[in-house]
Amino acid sequence: MTDKATLQILANHFRAASESMAYTLYRTAQSAFVKETEDFTIALVTPEGTTFSVPLDYGATWYPGLDYGPGIERISEYNEGDVCLTNDPYSGFLATHTPDIHMWKPIIVDGQLVCFAVGHIHNTDMGGAVPASLSRTLTEIHQEGIRFPPCKLYDKGVLNQELLDIMMTNVRQPEQNWGDLKAFVGALNTGERKVREIVAKFGVEAVTQGMHDMLDYGESQAREILRSMPDGVYEFSDYCDEDSVNGYPCRLALKLTISDGEAELDFTGTDTQLTSSLNVPTGGNPRHTLMLVGVYYILYSLNQNLMLNAGLTRPFTCILPEGSVVNPVFPAAVGMRSLTCGRLRSLIFGAFAQAIPERMPAAPAGSSSIVNVMTTEPKTGRRIIAAIDPIVGGSGGMPTRDGTDGSGADGAYLKNTPVEINEAEVPIEIIRYRLAPNSGGAGRWRGGLGTMLEFKVFSPHTRITIRNRDRSRFRPWGILGGKAGKPSDSILNPDTPRETFLGNQDFVIAEPGDVFRIFSPGGGGRGSPLEREPARVLRDVERGFLSEKLALEEYGVVIVSGAVDEAATETRRDEMRAETDTTAFFDFGPEREEYEKVWTREAYDALTEIMFSLPVEWRFFIKHRIFRALEEVGDTEHDSAELVRRAYQGLLDELPQIQEAVPA
Repeated sequence: MTDKATLQILANHFRAASESMAYTLYRTAQSAFVKETEDFTIALVTPEGTTFSVPLDYGATWYPGLDYGPGIERISEYNEGDVCLTNDPYSGFLATHTPDIHMWKPIIVDGQLVCFAVGHIHNTDMGGAVPASLSRTLTEIHQEGIRFPPCKLYDKGVLNQELLDIMMTNVRQPEQNWGDLKAFVGALNTGERKVREIVAKFGVEAVTQGMHDMLDYGESQAREILRSMPDGVYEFSDYCDEDSVNGYPCRLALKLTISDGEAELDFTGTDTQLTSSLNVPTGGNPRHTLMLVGVYYILYSLNQNLMLNAGLTRPFTCILPEGSVVNPVFPAAVGMRSLTCGRLRSLIFGAFAQAIPERMPAAPAGSSSIVNVMTTEPKTGRRIIAAIDPIVGGSGGMPTRDGTDGSGADGAYLKNTPVEINEAEVPIEIIRYRLAPNSGGAGRWRGGLGTMLEFKVFSPHTRITIRNRDRSRFRPWGILGGKAGKPSDSILNPDTPRETFLGNQDFVIAEPGDVFRIFSPGGGGRGSPLEREPARVLRDVERGFLSEKLALEEYGVVIVSGAVDEAATETRRDEMRAETDTTAFFDFGPEREEYEKVWTREAYDALTEIMFSLPVEWRFFIKHRIFRALEEVGDTEHDSAELVRRAYQGLLDELPQIQEAVPA
């Protein structure tokens, strides 16, 4: 076993190697989504594919527990100079939607496979039915672009030109994709060079032992944090606004059990897989990295000296029902899985908040919309497709401070693209890009503000895709007396007679002169807003974060001629305290409260029992028919669970083929 001092030295060397790889990719990539937004990952993994080192300064933060083993195993032989790739979500569940190309390169020293340099880049487009390849309207994986099972892009250093040609033929911006791939290969080469230097310094045996000891140390740190939490069972649920275009809510349910340094996350009760692209492809892996992103964020927030690697996942076990939205079966569409992952983070936060309320924030915005524009340059007619910006909402109010404005737990790693670069690369005019006033949930610690982007287009038939649109209905929840954040929306031609509210619509066609506006939700508030110091409220008003009207209505702060009226404020707050229920642990907002008058926990239990008794291909159809039946009844006075069972019995009477499809 490596001693602690040497282990930290090795960890620092490996992290330096990872950072060098990430910096190479960041500085040489071609697409704005990689070189500006930084939607990529870099890592070093063991010969078995277990992630033991990741960078902290560059790239996405979702993947310290990613298992490359299923991809590595599908290549029969490795040689120096090989570079392998895949973007197929169903080939071992390594890639999780088609725009994410994962690549790995073996690092072989004196004939011994020491480790792999790995990572992924998000390609702006991989072909398919819509520009950027992603939309909730898509219903099967075949519509989401060309897929490559694990294969070799380079074999002993020789480019597989035929494979590359197939890819370039099927994507909308081949030069951009190839530019990013070359940058990616350069990053892997950097990783190989750096690891060889580490091996030369410490020796193969010490390096090999060290990488496995780093995993063990990460595991011990995670267990230590879990043991600081009270053992118990904590249940929570949350919703995506729609399970399909103009559909019904998608429920995510979690039962968290903490016991002596271990945790089980049981997702039973989560909706069946969807006939839309919000499914999360995990293959049932009990430690799939996408299911544990919220866990990584909690662990790292509680101990920022964590050794970020797959060892952190060992104390956690996920139960993922097959045929559910968190474990779909082929050929379910999965392109918008990041929308559902945003809700999974809130779901996990909500469960852990009940275990350690003194250390947890309110809900983050839960919506990080990526705006892509496909258009033509008016002067040259050149076709352009580019990611404009991630529109990320605020984080939830923290235990000791306000939530982060315009960023936070949903996608803080996603960098905005400067306005000047957007306008230089894409023929649009950015009219407004700012924080969204009044969007943060009220609280002793206010929720972080959302962001607003507004731009004008100049070319006919400009296609705008806005993936991950959500939280237009179900708000980010507040906690411990804090209020829910404000919902999101998007609008075409705002403040004009042609104004059209788009809600969660994620594909829009705009014509010359049209203006598109999008704003993200704010984070939930934490603690009673009546306990917030009037001076903080006044400062928010002065900064344009909060209107005087909401300062009075939500915080009870009376502002007269730019100053706080202390006496009137105290009187107003006393009146509000007498009218306010301060005992509720969560504030979900009026929309969810109204929804759950019908769709109670018992109703969902009845629905879950029915859904998972059916073959996968029937589940989404039956769910929608049951929802429609309850809408037609419109009765909130009776037992909702019984209404669900009656609706299903009515379907059995109407469609006897349902019973024929159910396994004996």
